[in-house]
Amino acid sequence: MADRLHALAYDVGTTSTKTCLYALDRTVTLVDSASSAYPLRILPSGGAEQDPEDWWNAMRATTHEVLGRAGISAASIGALSFCCQMQGLVLVDAQGRPLRPAMSYMDQRAVAQWRRGMASGLRIAGLNARKLLLSLMITGGASASVKDPVWKYTWVRENEPEVFARVHAWLDVREYLLLRCTDSLIMTEDSANATFLYDSRPGRRGWSSALLSAFGVDPRHMPRVTPCTAVVGHLTAAAAEDLGLARGTPVVAGGGDVTMMAVGTGCVTPGDAHVYVGTSGWVSRVLARRSVDLDHFIGSLIAAPPGCYNYIGEQETSGKCLEWVRDHLALDEIGIYQEQHKVPDRSDGGTATLLEYLDRVVQETEAGSGGALFAPWLHGNRSPFEDPNARGMFFNIGLDTGKRKLIRAVVEGIAYHKRWILECIEEKTSPIQSVRFAGGGAVADGTCQVLADVTGKRVEAVRSPQNAGAAGAALVCGIALGQVPDFPSAAGLVSVRKTYLPDPRTTAVHERGFQVYKNLYPSNKRNFALLNAPRIPAE
Repeated sequence: MADRLHALAYDVGTTSTKTCLYALDRTVTLVDSASSAYPLRILPSGGAEQDPEDWWNAMRATTHEVLGRAGISAASIGALSFCCQMQGLVLVDAQGRPLRPAMSYMDQRAVAQWRRGMASGLRIAGLNARKLLLSLMITGGASASVKDPVWKYTWVRENEPEVFARVHAWLDVREYLLLRCTDSLIMTEDSANATFLYDSRPGRRGWSSALLSAFGVDPRHMPRVTPCTAVVGHLTAAAAEDLGLARGTPVVAGGGDVTMMAVGTGCVTPGDAHVYVGTSGWVSRVLARRSVDLDHFIGSLIAAPPGCYNYIGEQETSGKCLEWVRDHLALDEIGIYQEQHKVPDRSDGGTATLLEYLDRVVQETEAGSGGALFAPWLHGNRSPFEDPNARGMFFNIGLDTGKRKLIRAVVEGIAYHKRWILECIEEKTSPIQSVRFAGGGAVADGTCQVLADVTGKRVEAVRSPQNAGAAGAALVCGIALGQVPDFPSAAGLVSVRKTYLPDPRTTAVHERGFQVYKNLYPSNKRNFALLNAPRIPAE
């Protein structure tokens, strides 16, 4: 490997941006990091929106903070790249300015558009047969969810025609930030694939005119597509001044969160699998060819390593459930703990300490949570069933079910859901013996052990798991600039913090709990619809 490379990786998530400064030589080493939060507006209509300027302001503040604290000069930054949330919609005008708030991957207001576009005519598995079969053949997936980007695009066209008339380009979150940095209008292959309008077949890569026509998308709105390792441009003078970096710094395309997380966990070879527990969550496995499981809403996206695909099943709210526990369920526990142990408030840096306490509660509470189960569907779900109306629930609570059992039940519920997706992936591929674990959930020993016990898999928590996506973006910088020879070499730079093996003493109780857990959704699907389905007037 060549001399040390310093790279900035921007991890742009749902509720905050984290800027990570990495040094790449014999390992990928986190030098410093800083985070800045911003709002996610949840609208009564099912909308979920953000202001793109919030992302940029967060990048600017955290870049200055990291460079200042690390004592690294702007000139020493060899490249920058991104790991970003996916399947958002940022519509920009001819000057590259956002025309409206960005629509998050969580936005589910386009129910009427989805019904007309995908749930009408001759159907297979409840979906329009012609569009479904065409999409599967060309993209390896389909716009089967109301949250998929094409329905957001259609919603704007139908509900905000004056905005839509000024649209110059359809971008995702990262693509907007790349444009802001370089004035280059591009989209990476994984983001393009996630629109389900891009031909992902080997040798045929490109926007599909058949699908653009079928879904009513203007081809002039679709940007040029490039691999994640491409240097898409260099920092403009304006962007460099704003960020406090050197003009002309190479900007590497990077990828979506799933794509970069796979690289950052060292999962770059067919058969490798990783589990992510952050705000959302997923299970992903690297494959050498496309695969799709329409029954369980698992599909393939183009991966960073050439010729590979990430086969992914997503859970809409994963670590978000742990935040909910901390903020709503565990307040009394935390209050008592703070009073007895003089823990500082969150604003004084006490958040990690409080989460460590909750993790200790998980470890000290019996496996199976005394029979209590939790369904982690706080904002609907995507895989192995797709239903925006699904919501969380506690089940089988008794007189002896206290808060500690409820807290552990939430962690077990997240793990049960990951096992469900894992088993669906194994049905289409082959048995999985071990998984890499990343995201904020992988920091906690209790959560790691529960995941191992519930899934029966060897769980390898990577070092600095909450920054694995950013590490992937830094490694991509190394590959783009020739500092890292290839993706297998990049995987060799990723280290494991700790390995967790299943405890056979918990097998019976988790097997019983898992069987009941899988019954919770089909038993309540109709009730979720009665309570939560939007009332769409007949057309």
